[in-house]
Amino acid sequence: MDSRLDVPDDGGFSGKVAVVMGGGAAGAGIGNGRAAAILLARAGARVVVVDRTLDLAGQTVAMITEQGGEALALEADITRSEDCAMVVKAAVDRFGRLDLLDNNVGIGSRGSVVDETQENWRRVMQVNVETMFLAAKHAIPAMIRGGGGAIVNVSSISALRPRGLTAYSASKGAVIALTRAMAVDHGRDGVRVNCVAPGPVYTPMVYQRGMSVEARDRRRRASVLGVEGTGWDVGHAVRFLLSDHARYITGQTLVVDGGATLSGPERASE
Repeated sequence: MDSRLDVPDDGGFSGKVAVVMGGGAAGAGIGNGRAAAILLARAGARVVVVDRTLDLAGQTVAMITEQGGEALALEADITRSEDCAMVVKAAVDRFGRLDLLDNNVGIGSRGSVVDETQENWRRVMQVNVETMFLAAKHAIPAMIRGGGGAIVNVSSISALRPRGLTAYSASKGAVIALTRAMAVDHGRDGVRVNCVAPGPVYTPMVYQRGMSVEARDRRRRASVLGVEGTGWDVGHAVRFLLSDHARYITGQTLVVDGGATLSGPERASE
């Protein structure tokens, strides 16, 4: 019996179609979603880049096409089921299939359950968890029709090491549980579902908040490696888990934090 794993060097992306939710970023900045979209396109996938602002998705598509890739920009509010259905339909109409989904949308929040308002709690859960449910709800049937696929949901180390961001931590913990449940539900359909939990990476979402030099350095030092993480680090993890190199991996959470969760709690914003 031949036990060799015959996976092409490109990870099997050639001919595949990927949807990246939250694939835009401000200016030329590299966020987690933009990095994943570019890396998937470089590997040979055709990519549908989705953002709530079309211009931001379009900037990512421009970066992809400049490098010889093929991509489509879409504007969508993925808190709406009909928008998620539209994204899947657009991917299939344009490229003929859907194989891969990167669920990368999320918002932050601070405070304990005493501090948090009910309205903001619901909003965090809606954006951070319900969007992944809705995207997968519409994407998985299309993947099954094509013979299977792979999904990555983006969580956070705040789910593993809570530190005063309670609604956010709870939502990101729910993402991990959702990932595991979806992996069980759809493994027989040939759909793998995994999770990436980023640590304190420096992305446009972070520096748009006006982080000080001192705070940025604290975040860097939170890593036991003493290096600063970027959107590329998260993007590479997403690409790996969506690739055929990860064909025997499902229901898992890959922590991408430079070892920050191995040391004591760091109060800097993630």
